Amino acid sequence: MLKGTVKAIKSLDFILIGITALLITFGIVILASTSTSFIQEEDNVYDLLKHQLLFALFPGILLAFLFSTKVSLQFLKQKAHLFLLVNLILMVIVFIPKIGIKSGTASRWISLGFVSFQPSELLKLTFILYLASWLESRTKKSSLNRAKISLRENLLSFLLILCLIAVLLLLQSDIGTLGVILATAALMYFFAETPFWHIVLVGIIVLCGFFLFIQLAPYRLERILVFLNPEKDPLGAGYQIKQALIAVGSGRIFGLGLGMSKQKFGLLPHPISDSIFAILAEETGFLGSLILILLFLLFLWRGYKIGKESKNIFSKLTALGITSWILIQALVNIGSMIGVLPLTGIPLPFISYGGSALITELVGIGVLLNISKKFKS
Repeated sequence: MLKGTVKAIKSLDFILIGITALLITFGIVILASTSTSFIQEEDNVYDLLKHQLLFALFPGILLAFLFSTKVSLQFLKQKAHLFLLVNLILMVIVFIPKIGIKSGTASRWISLGFVSFQPSELLKLTFILYLASWLESRTKKSSLNRAKISLRENLLSFLLILCLIAVLLLLQSDIGTLGVILATAALMYFFAETPFWHIVLVGIIVLCGFFLFIQLAPYRLERILVFLNPEKDPLGAGYQIKQALIAVGSGRIFGLGLGMSKQKFGLLPHPISDSIFAILAEETGFLGSLILILLFLLFLWRGYKIGKESKNIFSKLTALGITSWILIQALVNIGSMIGVLPLTGIPLPFISYGGSALITELVGIGVLLNISKKFKS
């Protein structure tokens, strides 16, 4: 058994491991710097960092190891529907009083007393596994009589699944996660070599849903208008993006230096989570930001290479789905901090504070490493 484990470890993709390790290192360093602004007592300066290490990073690394060496891809494919079903049940449980935790108007967390977690973060991965398994089975069936059953069994079923997930996320006011899942699902559907007009139709339906979404809650239109012109409400809806741009601009080329951010001291909202890239840019400058973005692009290259080299449809779609999810989320987070995309409230992968997000991302890396064992480059 020990020899088998050693052999499995040797077959892992150490380029992907190295890229991920560098991203996590970035996260630890900037979190160590940013978290000091939250502490009142000197003895507890690194409490947030310790919590992230003990309850997110270490468990995430352990799970990544298990999913890369001990859990078979066949098992993941066979149980993907069960994983998604359990996850959807958890998404409903968040609305149960005393179990679900409400923050402001959003109900997104489940409390188990000693720990809390966010089911919508796990949903990003379980949905990818389910969709990869489902698309593989539908592709095989459709190949026999593609023209007749493609629309009925592929597109309509695909839209029904997305609608169910969309309703649950909208009830949780988690628009950022919904956007990431929709974009990832559309790419996976495209990678499955389904008819192009299906993608166009899905896009039209999503746009119609977007306008309906705005009509149901007019304040969302106000957010978009503020994104286009932050000066319209600089102390209200435009405050976070205004302060984020100040932080990014203050860093210039080489940054103010680690620990020297001014925006983290109560000026920029959510500096350890949604806005952590702005703090990173302030302290490490354009150079540090560029290195981080290049690491995400390297991750994109390696993840897509793993997907391209995969021998079966499930592995290919899973690898491409996980890679797309991480990159889309990173681009949306960074884009919102530099003013090219609206604020969404989603974390920066491997960097932002948050146990549910980091653990899920590391499990995704474990699955990617499992797939990568099937080829050597």
